[in-house]
Amino acid sequence: MELDGLDKSRLPQHVAIIMDGNGRWATQRRKHRIEGHRRGKTSVRVIVEMSRKIGIRYLSLYAFSTENWFRPDDEVEALMGLLEHYLVAEQAKMMRYGIRLLSVGDRSRLPAGVRKTLERVIEATANNQRMTVVLALSYSGRDDLVRMARSLAQQVKSGLCQPESVDEHWISNHLDTAMVPDPDLLIRTSGEMRISNFFLWQIAYSELYVTPTLWPDFREKEYLQALLDYQRRRRRFGRTDEQVAESPSVTMEAGGRKS
Repeated sequence: MELDGLDKSRLPQHVAIIMDGNGRWATQRRKHRIEGHRRGKTSVRVIVEMSRKIGIRYLSLYAFSTENWFRPDDEVEALMGLLEHYLVAEQAKMMRYGIRLLSVGDRSRLPAGVRKTLERVIEATANNQRMTVVLALSYSGRDDLVRMARSLAQQVKSGLCQPESVDEHWISNHLDTAMVPDPDLLIRTSGEMRISNFFLWQIAYSELYVTPTLWPDFREKEYLQALLDYQRRRRRFGRTDEQVAESPSVTMEAGGRKS
């Protein structure tokens, strides 16, 4: 597709997406909810491919939250099956295009077969360096912070860490996302105006973009609109416009960890 107006020198380094609206897409069409998830899987392929082509280095996808375990058993089972099928089907493409796969969240809750497949693909793609895709699976931002706090408490208790040495970088480096920079842009589909327990620490200075488009209909055109909107913004990180104008690099320095 045409990328008129997109400045590839000002792309976000890391885009995170809350992929919402699969069930509503299906309900609106009088289909079973799982049909929305199947259609949404195609959107994942499209957005990963477009991100790779234009040069997005990191793409995080909120695929399954800890709260999603409360959904009907048949829907959860179908979602896990779609996930495993996606991983198997996409592994060769990840290798061909140098895409590294990572996951964040509590893998122990995933079905054994899904967990084994996920770990195999992560291991196989570990040395790929052109792009990183992060799947948030059985993920909760609060749980991420709780596990970090437990680690901190244990290290302080055992004398491995002094309280005064704990700062923002220490915390960031002990979260699930320690291996990637914080998101520059957070996209949420379906029009819901909430974060849904996703990357609570990591999106402190992310630009937020909410679209009414349901995830199964979110494709290249909608993604381009989000990226263009991002490029129209001035990221100040608490500074004034004048300070940013005098020193543009301050936006990178203030934006959290860099790769």
